[in-house]
Amino acid sequence: MRYAYPCQIIPHEGNELVVSFPDVPGALTSGYSRAEALEAAVEALSVMLAGYVEDRKAIPVPSPVLDGQEIVAVDPVTAAKLELYSAMRDQGITKSALAERLGLSDTTVGRLTDPGRRSHIGSVARALQAVGRGLVIEGRANTVR
Repeated sequence: MRYAYPCQIIPHEGNELVVSFPDVPGALTSGYSRAEALEAAVEALSVMLAGYVEDRKAIPVPSPVLDGQEIVAVDPVTAAKLELYSAMRDQGITKSALAERLGLSDTTVGRLTDPGRRSHIGSVARALQAVGRGLVIEGRANTVR
């Protein structure tokens, strides 16, 4: 799945721009320029999706982008961790079972599945392979200047 979500940017009082995500209720932030609002949106989106992992809920699927919406993507490591979490959830794989497959400790696997913890992308990619998933990195032009 692509971890890039459409957002709405709406002018608010003064010069503030409020950013919300239709697919991720609660991911709400703002900024005083378009660039600042979108930068804050990446963090708000990442934090809210990490909350889905913590609450053991399914990660929402991004809807198509509508006119007037922007796309906001989480960073590649967070996207890989969200995919790992989703694969484990879908397949009923526990952290202990994944640790056994990878020859790692439960603590190490806990870090690999926690979007709030730092991990090397190669380690997360290896864990993804162990659950039958892969990783594709896609480049795109920034729309914010």
